[in-house]
Amino acid sequence: MKIGLQVPSFTWPGGPAELGSTFRRIARDADQAGMASLWVMDHFFQIGAVGPVEHEMLEGYSALAFAAAVTEKITLGTMVTGVTYRHPGILIKTATTLDVLSGGRAWLGLGAAWNEQEHRGLGVPFPPLAERFERLEETLQIADRMFGGDQNPFNGTHYQLERPLNSPPPLSRPGPKILVGGQGEKKTLRLVAQYADACNVFDTGPDGVAHKLAVLQEHCTALGRDNSEIEKTVLGAIALSKDGSNGTQTPGELVDRYAALAAKGVDQIIVSARNVSEPAVFELFAELVSDLASIVPAGR
Repeated sequence: MKIGLQVPSFTWPGGPAELGSTFRRIARDADQAGMASLWVMDHFFQIGAVGPVEHEMLEGYSALAFAAAVTEKITLGTMVTGVTYRHPGILIKTATTLDVLSGGRAWLGLGAAWNEQEHRGLGVPFPPLAERFERLEETLQIADRMFGGDQNPFNGTHYQLERPLNSPPPLSRPGPKILVGGQGEKKTLRLVAQYADACNVFDTGPDGVAHKLAVLQEHCTALGRDNSEIEKTVLGAIALSKDGSNGTQTPGELVDRYAALAAKGVDQIIVSARNVSEPAVFELFAELVSDLASIVPAGR
């Protein structure tokens, strides 16, 4: 079983002047601890679940490119890019560039977008939900073409690409893994089954996660997709410590929790850590990586 790190907040001691050096250290420490992946949110304003809207928020792909330059093995992605933020041709080019410059370590994380406040704040159109899902599906189709080198015109309802050239091509073959994030059972998980290499759902406990994965299996069966091809990832927040005091969790406690998720078919746990800016936490992450390595997810 694998564990990845999501960094949803950049409000750390030292403020903006030390933000770059702190994020550099976090990325390096996560890489050296053996964590499988590093993710940033693709938001432009901080979201309410994490902090005040005015708190520091880095643009996702710039942050990942910065992290790529100071790491060696860890994979890199956004959790997740709202489909409305960038024209799909430009988004696929951006993800491909990250893949090439990182030596084949990029993910393409996608979702239907939800944060109306930052759309309106920055002047980005925010279409109705049904249209956002239509745009998400077309973007997934365009990604498949561009990653695969298909330069034939794409004529969708919302996007028209005369020549979707993507040179240089990604180093990952057939392209960066595509992760679709979201809980929706009718549309989101269907899109995972039809187009994606991975899903991401919230850590609602073994039973809640098992239900979402069962729905995904139903979509795979209906579409003729081999469910085992899809990596199952779960996103949750933790506070890691040696002794488990003050509402924190020890590595041992988390191993027990994640083993229960692995038994339901979860391949990778992606966590955000409240104390991620403290260097000592990565000694505990290294311990967690080692302990999880012996756990084989169900179906693997």
